Amino acid sequence: MFALTGTVIDSERVLKNAAVLVEGNSIREVIPAENVGEYNVDDVYGGEGYIILPGLINSHTHVAMAKFRGLGEDVPIERWLNEVIWPAELEWTPKEVRRWALLGMAEALANGSTTINDHYFFADEIAEVARELGIRAFIGQTVMDEVDFPIAAPEEGFHFFRRWDGKDELVKPTLAPHATNTVSLELMREIGELSRERNAPIHVHLSQSRGEVETVKRRYGLTPVEYLAEAGVLGERLIGVHGIYLDEEEVGLYGKSGATLVHCSLSMAKLEGRIAPVVELAKSGANIALGNDSPNPVGLMDMFTEMRFAAVLNKVWRKRTDVASAEEVFSWATVGGARALKLKAGLIKPGYLADLVLINARKPQFLPGENPYSHVVYSTRGSDVELVIVNGEVVYRDGLFTRIGKTLEDLWREAEEKLLPDL
Repeated sequence: MFALTGTVIDSERVLKNAAVLVEGNSIREVIPAENVGEYNVDDVYGGEGYIILPGLINSHTHVAMAKFRGLGEDVPIERWLNEVIWPAELEWTPKEVRRWALLGMAEALANGSTTINDHYFFADEIAEVARELGIRAFIGQTVMDEVDFPIAAPEEGFHFFRRWDGKDELVKPTLAPHATNTVSLELMREIGELSRERNAPIHVHLSQSRGEVETVKRRYGLTPVEYLAEAGVLGERLIGVHGIYLDEEEVGLYGKSGATLVHCSLSMAKLEGRIAPVVELAKSGANIALGNDSPNPVGLMDMFTEMRFAAVLNKVWRKRTDVASAEEVFSWATVGGARALKLKAGLIKPGYLADLVLINARKPQFLPGENPYSHVVYSTRGSDVELVIVNGEVVYRDGLFTRIGKTLEDLWREAEEKLLPDL
């Protein structure tokens, strides 16, 4: 058993001078820090000036796209996909995906993401990297049948799911249809059948471009949300991403279903100049989570940056300052993600998974400390993360990824030597 001491912050409470006792893969107790000596504790991390957070749940990622960071800047999403990203992705090899996934995943973990929900090609390689690093990972093999894209063959998505279903405690497979315009209604129905059979999440891009909306309307006479309902997948197992072109009727239908909408405000603002109607979706009953999307277009796999942009962009988009409070956005990044992925996580309470992040707040940016939620969202950077615990195991400490015995600098140097010369 070990302990973290400092100020505990989750979406339900703030406890100063507290200690979180970790035993096995879960939180045993939360006690006053002064009482730690009464327990048989092997190690104590943190102390005065530290903040203890639930691990951030990065609910939509494409970690291997670290390779494309900086490409296709300042163009709308359909040009970005068709002219830059998809042609590059058709050149992927499994070995290359594995190497770049390690970089993107390590970056996310070091910046406080204890869980990722990844949607990409060559998913076996990404799953193996997750096992090596010790991050909690939900991973889906991207599939589509309305676009000629060999590495997204539907049968491979089903094979990947069955290979990994029940295989690993931390790595869980999901079903990952690409989007409502790239997956036929027939294939989406088949995905829905397997989801119901295995109680598996369906992770799908939704209403991320005008072209998507127009294609679905032309093909089926439906909006993207109506398409999901027609396919029988609109419900609590659905994790839709982006949703920036949802209309008022779709918002109501989506909310009533209890589905999750993953808000990636930074990527959508950059690619389409819009953000999702998450305030309205939350009011209608939808669960809201947050995701970084990918190193391209956002630049950083840092959920603190994502929280900050989600808070600010919602205020700008609605021309109101009383929406997307720091406390609410923090909840999206923790409890919202846990709810989407059916995890007993996101809060620091006895019996919850010991997925925790220790922040070194012994810095001027955290003063005066009167508004903890504001400091988490507006003052914290991923570089302030000192310790990351996943499933009760210290997997990152002071720049070192403990399972692989490498630092961030080691990974950078390896990439300089082995990856960049091939670009």
